Amino acid sequence: MRTRTLPLTAGLVVLTAAVAAAVLLSIAVGTRGLSPATVLDALFHFDAANPDHLVVRELRLPRTLAGVLAGVALALSGAVIQGATRNPLADPGLLGVNAGAALFVVLGISTFGIASIGGYVWFGFLGAAAAGAVVYGVSSLGRAGATPVKLALAGAAVTAALASVTSALLLTDQTTFDQYRFWQVGSLTGRDAATIIQAVPFVVAGVVLALVAARLLNALALGEDVARSLGQNVPVARLVCALAVVVLCGSATAIAGPIAFVGLTVPHVARLVTGPDHRWLLPYSALLAPLLLLVSDVVGRVVARPAEVQVGIITALLGAPVFVFLVRRRKVVAV
Repeated sequence: MRTRTLPLTAGLVVLTAAVAAAVLLSIAVGTRGLSPATVLDALFHFDAANPDHLVVRELRLPRTLAGVLAGVALALSGAVIQGATRNPLADPGLLGVNAGAALFVVLGISTFGIASIGGYVWFGFLGAAAAGAVVYGVSSLGRAGATPVKLALAGAAVTAALASVTSALLLTDQTTFDQYRFWQVGSLTGRDAATIIQAVPFVVAGVVLALVAARLLNALALGEDVARSLGQNVPVARLVCALAVVVLCGSATAIAGPIAFVGLTVPHVARLVTGPDHRWLLPYSALLAPLLLLVSDVVGRVVARPAEVQVGIITALLGAPVFVFLVRRRKVVAV
């Protein structure tokens, strides 16, 4: 065990350093290029009269922090839902969370006139929580409770229903559609410090729930009967996992929109290194996803200058072929 612990710990240290480097790169790269020295000076010796410092503090830093928070939340929610449902193809959208967040954002725009990212956060989170509660409530009906199959079926049904309502609202309101489409593609642009502050408590709570669920997920991976024999309360374990997924995915979707493939692909990449042990899988996923999001965001800024390609498009372009490769390696996708 010790011989395996040391390299995995070293890997976490290396990944942490890589994320720190990606953070500096994300803050430095853009329409206005900044040197690492300028970035560090703006972070630790802020001068409001210096325009470079204002760019760092007011624009680049909130955008970068949004990428870190969204990445951590998406990866952990993906790893937890895959472990809880024992379904290697599960992603955070399985519980209808993305569909619920999208519907409530549309309602916020069309009914309440919400036009800011800060407003989207609250509507997106409420929608995600409501959809997750409905899916879990429906799947809990019956003697067996919320089994993986019932969760998947209930999630698919709720997602289809919510998506149809969202489409109906958008087709009848061009103004709402014009606003919604910029959020729907998945983006880190336009995020400010207030939005980040609002999201931080939810992400922290979700991270704590996910890490607490690590041992529960290891037991569930052995099967329900084995988990019960080990003293696990399976319904409670699934409830904790579902709550973690809703909080994390709702927060990430509210911050950055429905970014594809991160929650689905990153846990598989982490599993290549850590194996099925969620005590290592979750921390590795939580570091790999921000690295992917920040690098993708930087790529989106430079490939189409002076315009930008939104991060949701870049992650889909990068994630799709990687996931196809991983699916072809059957031993990798076994949870």
